[in-house]
Amino acid sequence: MKHRYLGLISGTSADGIDAALVEFDDQGRLAAPAITQTSPYPADLRAALLDCMRSDAALPLDTLGELDQRVARAFADAAQTLLVSSNLPAEAVTAIGSHGQTLFHAPDNRHPHTLQIGDPSRIAALTGIDTIADFRRADMAAGGQGAPLAPALHAALWRRHEETRAVVNLGGISNVTLLPSDPGSAVIAFDAGPANCLMDGWHARHRGGPVDLNGEWASQGSVMHDLLRTMLADPYFARSGPKSTGREYFDAAWLDHRLAEHPGLAPVDVQSTLLQLTVETVASTIEGTSTTSVYLCGGGAHNQALMSRLQARLPDARILRTDELGIPADDVEAVAFAWLAMRHVQRKPGNLPSVTGANRGVVLGGCYPATGADAVDA
Repeated sequence: MKHRYLGLISGTSADGIDAALVEFDDQGRLAAPAITQTSPYPADLRAALLDCMRSDAALPLDTLGELDQRVARAFADAAQTLLVSSNLPAEAVTAIGSHGQTLFHAPDNRHPHTLQIGDPSRIAALTGIDTIADFRRADMAAGGQGAPLAPALHAALWRRHEETRAVVNLGGISNVTLLPSDPGSAVIAFDAGPANCLMDGWHARHRGGPVDLNGEWASQGSVMHDLLRTMLADPYFARSGPKSTGREYFDAAWLDHRLAEHPGLAPVDVQSTLLQLTVETVASTIEGTSTTSVYLCGGGAHNQALMSRLQARLPDARILRTDELGIPADDVEAVAFAWLAMRHVQRKPGNLPSVTGANRGVVLGGCYPATGADAVDA
């Protein structure tokens, strides 16, 4: 039997919606290559979302409600566009797994909480497909961080007894999954620190474009080691896992506060140092382990400068992309939420307590049944 699910996610970079149409066999393995597509957010919607993610943002409830609906419609459009291009009807999909758009993630607060928007009832109604969403809060209710969640997929598909592997997602935030070859050892994974969120923001501030393609601008600068040491002194990096973070912590204000201690630096040198910050925080979680292969995914996997510097920091490991494992680097997160939707339907745990710190494995997400696209004034 084959089971088809559709995964949707927009990550901390908030640059668009990744959609993946995935067929799984009865054992939860990929039965065929995923069909994927990315739908950029409209520029005004992305700007509004990024504005809300600032650590000092004040968000009126009316604005929050409107963004919740705008994101939901964008997610539904992404799902429908992928179905049309795949020549498949809604009835061919068992369920949508929608991560939504994270606006705030605070797992270490007195009252831990997380907020993902993109109304799943609206997605279900517009697509005619049952939608599984709100994946993080069940793990948090069990005492976990609610993140990262993709390591459960990494372990299910890619853990092997013949070698210790690492999977590194380089999105707005970097997260690292260590997959020990010893089946008796637990999977370890956590958010290592900022990746594209700070580099993209600094590039946009000084160059006008959203992305430093291939790290070309960073490659023209020099690493400012005093600034790097100031950044690495942040207590987050010294913490052991489980831990998770987001743009609400590592934002422009975080960077500006540290730059104030090192005035007069050339913007290009700051960009080079931000790239090195990502390299150092990722490499420090891997070095000293028996990892022989490191597989990169996320938008940062296309940053040639980052990949080269990471290889230099980890000379005894092969630095590859997850394409080598059968899922393109841009598609892993969307595939993960298709997989998590399948786990929900099967009533099987979707979290890894060794990763999130939850006191038990739990079924993640809630189900929002489809009411039919014609029941909604679209």
